[in-house]
Amino acid sequence: MVAEYLGGHGYAVRAVGTGSALDASLAEEPADLILLDLNLPEENGLSIARRLKSSGTTAIVFLTGAGEATDRIVGLEIGADDYLVKPCDLRELKARIGAILRRNQSTPPFQTSAAGNAKRRLVAFGKVALDLDNHCLVTSDGEIRHLTASEHTLLAAFAHHPNRILSRDHLLELGSNGGNDAYDRSIDSRIKRIRKKIEINPAKPQIIKTVRSRGYIFLSPDTP
Repeated sequence: MVAEYLGGHGYAVRAVGTGSALDASLAEEPADLILLDLNLPEENGLSIARRLKSSGTTAIVFLTGAGEATDRIVGLEIGADDYLVKPCDLRELKARIGAILRRNQSTPPFQTSAAGNAKRRLVAFGKVALDLDNHCLVTSDGEIRHLTASEHTLLAAFAHHPNRILSRDHLLELGSNGGNDAYDRSIDSRIKRIRKKIEINPAKPQIIKTVRSRGYIFLSPDTP
């Protein structure tokens, strides 16, 4: 039903039933986005998502009947771009897929010329910089490190509110990707994942710090 609906709205859709079938399909032709259930034969959806995210940047949206907070938190922590619980409105699913694809496909080729660098809006985050326009992280030697849509949205929220304590509720509002992060713990999971990408020592964060009982603060080196 989902494949038929999305196919009827202009998407090229392939449907498979197992992780091995997915691997075979992706080997023939990469995908821009993968809709993934949790309860699958052979290999569960969380294992598949963890494997895919460790080796690539394909967008992943969980579409599953597993609606427990723990399932949602783990899915987001692995790096999923979104998490929807079945049954869901197919129009909402299509809208969220469209939003994720627009974010990913609107990223232009990275520019390394002096003129290109002058036009980019870069915000220093520890050992890397956030490119607000290209939705990625950039190292000091110009290497691009990709972000999920939710990671970029949260980092952009910090970039626009430097040196201010932001509560979890405020971060959920600023970086919710349309209001779908309903659980407070999801912010903690994303912060943990982001710290691995920006901090020199994620175990002792110096850029995005926890303020006990209050939330998080981005300590910007660019602000006096």
